Amino acid sequence: MKLPGYYTSGQFAHMAEVSVRTIRYYDQQNILKPSYINESGARFYTDEDFVRLQQILLLKYLGFSLEDIREMTINDTDYHLMQNALNLQLKLIDDKIEQMQLVKQAIQDTSREISKNHTVNWSQMLHLIHLTGMEKSLKTQYQNASNISARIRLHEMYSQNQTGWFPWIYHNCKITDGMRILEIGCGDGTLWNENMAKLPQNISAVLSDISEGMLRDVRRRIGSDSRFSFQAFDCHRIPFASDSFDLVIANHVLFYCDDIAKVCREVSRILVPGGRFLCSTYGASHMQEITALVQEFDSRIQLSGDALYARFGLENGAELLAPYFSEISTQLYDDALYVTDAAPLIEYILSCHGNQNQYLLERYQDFRRFVEKKTLKGFHITKSAGLFICRNKI
Repeated sequence: MKLPGYYTSGQFAHMAEVSVRTIRYYDQQNILKPSYINESGARFYTDEDFVRLQQILLLKYLGFSLEDIREMTINDTDYHLMQNALNLQLKLIDDKIEQMQLVKQAIQDTSREISKNHTVNWSQMLHLIHLTGMEKSLKTQYQNASNISARIRLHEMYSQNQTGWFPWIYHNCKITDGMRILEIGCGDGTLWNENMAKLPQNISAVLSDISEGMLRDVRRRIGSDSRFSFQAFDCHRIPFASDSFDLVIANHVLFYCDDIAKVCREVSRILVPGGRFLCSTYGASHMQEITALVQEFDSRIQLSGDALYARFGLENGAELLAPYFSEISTQLYDDALYVTDAAPLIEYILSCHGNQNQYLLERYQDFRRFVEKKTLKGFHITKSAGLFICRNKI
């Protein structure tokens, strides 16, 4: 019997131009389950399932494994989350296009070299190999961008402080005309995109990140603005001469660094005497309700392998900075979250660096119902974040 709005496995496979065997395999792998199974075991799919299948096929075409795809699409039944995922996938396609254009150019250059000199330029060949290997970094880039977006989105939607985090950071930077600025760990460049209208015309800003993929995103967002340049490097070894900058910004970066002291020495070196270093971090109580929430659902879940605030937090940061800088002051950001919708909170939880996906993906629907119940009347989340403003020694 034909069910209104439903397609049989055969019809569904024909619409997507794949085999029924493929559809069954995705079902077995818990990547795309049917919306309805009748008493005799026949499987039926909907138009919403078809949208999800298109995402799966796109990600498979872009080289992602089925395990990756399961993690990347598990929450796409929430429409605004699906929109976010599609936007990130568009960025991924832009990177794929850029990569292939570079590969094409490298092949053309190598071919011309062989035709002209009847020899192989091995340096050019190594460059070509490097370009074709870029694909391995796309997964990391996508996931990093997705994680950052999920975290920013939760704060944007539910922060009680009307002055957003990035405008607050910018205000404390006190950027003036002629200033030379370096941001280490710039992420997706939100600090600058949110404050572009306030930025003086006669400044120079170097945006850096360890991820080339992140920097490609930032370049696309900022466009051809001569005030900005972009450079990928590890902040343990900053490739600039001493006294190169008036201001260095590290927004939620230092607690990820293997050697915080070494990074501080590098920042002090490249700052002019009396220059300023702004570095933000969290306190011990930051977002503690989210940890309690997931552990109530499953006590094995750890949202982070490390307590980041213990490495560099509001409680110990001034002490860690004191050997390298003077006039260290602390500015606290007064805020909290009041979450009234489960979907952005779940997206945030899945973006964390811990083991949560190991325990949540197979029980996603149960977890979603659990969070929906918790947020039904509003869910309060403590925020403990702030900024150290340091003056370089003279």
